[in-house]
Amino acid sequence: MQYLLLIYENEEIFGGPDKMGPIMADLGPRHFAFSHELGEKMHAGAGLKGTEAATTVRTMAGKQTIHDGPFAETREQLGGFYLVEAEDLDAAIAIARKVPLGKDGAIEVRPVLPMPPGLR
Repeated sequence: MQYLLLIYENEEIFGGPDKMGPIMADLGPRHFAFSHELGEKMHAGAGLKGTEAATTVRTMAGKQTIHDGPFAETREQLGGFYLVEAEDLDAAIAIARKVPLGKDGAIEVRPVLPMPPGLR
């Protein structure tokens, strides 16, 4: 089964929307090592630019509006993700516990719905 590991951290520690601050000198290589450790269990993964670069398309009552940013008031922002293969939720949680964080943060583990046959 596939699981999406969503990485939430306070993006202020990364030094701007391109995340080129000093913390990345330590964290970047740790993510590359983690990705290598996952091997074939990793299907995809990437960091995301900061919320300043985000745009939200919101639909309400059939009408769409465009908003700058993720349109959420939170201390932690979605900063990256891994799409991994795991036997079950416990195995996915074990993988999530190893995801490198810059300081404090959270890893949301969410099962991916399988594609119906014929839609792949």
